[in-house]
Amino acid sequence: MKYISIHNNQTINTKDIPVLGYQDFLEENISLLKDHTEKHCVNFFAINEQPQIKLFCCIADDDTHKIFINSSTINVGDKVSSLTNHNHNFEKFEREIHENFGIDYIDHPWLKPMRFAHNRANKKQGIADYPFFQADSEELHEVGVGPIHAGIIEPGHYRFICNGEQILHLEIQLGYQHRGIEQLMLKKTKLLERATIVENIAGDTAIGHSTAFSNLWESLCEYETDDFLHYSRTIALELERIAIHTGDLGGVCADIAYQLGNSVYGRLRTPIVNFFQEWGGNRLAKGLIRPGKINYPFTKDLAKRLIELFEAYERDFNEMSKKFFSLPSTLARMERTGIVTIEQAFEIGAVGMVARTCGINRDIRLSHPNNLYGQTILHEPIVKHHGDVYSRVRLRREEILQSISYCKKLLENIPNFKKPTITDFKSGKEKFTLSLVEGWRGEICHCAITDGDGNLKTYKIKDPSHHNWMALAQAVRNNEISDFPICNKSFNLSYCGHDL
Repeated sequence: MKYISIHNNQTINTKDIPVLGYQDFLEENISLLKDHTEKHCVNFFAINEQPQIKLFCCIADDDTHKIFINSSTINVGDKVSSLTNHNHNFEKFEREIHENFGIDYIDHPWLKPMRFAHNRANKKQGIADYPFFQADSEELHEVGVGPIHAGIIEPGHYRFICNGEQILHLEIQLGYQHRGIEQLMLKKTKLLERATIVENIAGDTAIGHSTAFSNLWESLCEYETDDFLHYSRTIALELERIAIHTGDLGGVCADIAYQLGNSVYGRLRTPIVNFFQEWGGNRLAKGLIRPGKINYPFTKDLAKRLIELFEAYERDFNEMSKKFFSLPSTLARMERTGIVTIEQAFEIGAVGMVARTCGINRDIRLSHPNNLYGQTILHEPIVKHHGDVYSRVRLRREEILQSISYCKKLLENIPNFKKPTITDFKSGKEKFTLSLVEGWRGEICHCAITDGDGNLKTYKIKDPSHHNWMALAQAVRNNEISDFPICNKSFNLSYCGHDL
């Protein structure tokens, strides 16, 4: 058997995952993706089992709702061929494995440090020595932006190679901040500590990452999740999508100097995040989602308040959007700016909004449904085909309205709240669990492996930004450098979600 197939949030025995010879492992995972646009790599990571390194690869099939998992072992210091040389879906995964474990891929086309994590194998190479791509030409010049930016943007460095104002190449260097999230998940043993850690992976995706962790942990502990918990997580995910998409529309308006749109969309975001404050005491919904319970049950009074909020929101949102999406001056800045082709999106394994604006129907709510998706919510992904800033902005507008309709449907029937009776959460021994959630940016993946005592041995996190930073680098090619801000904001990728 070349792989074992599981479904989202399914726990299996680690020993049931096939261990292949490395060449078979390489060929099998390459073949799973070859000419199969419905499949992509959701996670690929390594763990240290001295004197060997064990690799795990997880390939999702969006048509069958299955996830194919296999593994391989290699010796520390071995030189091996890379999967990336055959398929660029694996590019960042293998760069991380190389950086953290010292695996020498002999034919990887872009084998550079990815994060400069504190636990990297080669600490002699510092972030100041990052090997940027260079073009030796008297006609071209380089422009460096960051890592310190104006405003509140997090640290990251952009190195442009330009011909006059035209961008020919962009290399994005991250790795300026780390909290050691994955190591903290092993170090901290209390469930509340771990729940607090995951909701801080990316501050604008507290619900997305907390839901992935909670779903995973309940599966790992064989806990039957109550309908009320599924309900709370589903409505919270859609509210988080509405809030962040609305704020991003305002950000795009700011980058093209459309002050009215920036002001109105910014104001409209406020009542959504304030509703999280009413519901659970925090505007970013921290503390709301917890494994096995919810400290702030959703009530009929909250439902009434949310209906009133939507009524006021939709009126102003639709009026503002009608203006924004009809002005020739705003359309001129967005249409055919920052294009990512469908071929590029497939090659880099793009997920979430980036994939869907390039004509790829990739959405976990449909392909690997969790919580109430696939049941109460029969999700139909919104897909655009031009891959430009305009597509990314239109997708946000339409997903906001879609999410409001989903919330209204959920409000029609609020499950009865049951106080949890669980007294102890015990994870299974030598188990493997994988959880996928469609956050507002796209696909979130959490993987956990336990040891013989049931303790966490590995906790692997993947934010959608992991895939999509390369899409931004492709999008700006042949654009004017003055268009970079709007391109960047139209993606709104996460620095901390990448660096962990």
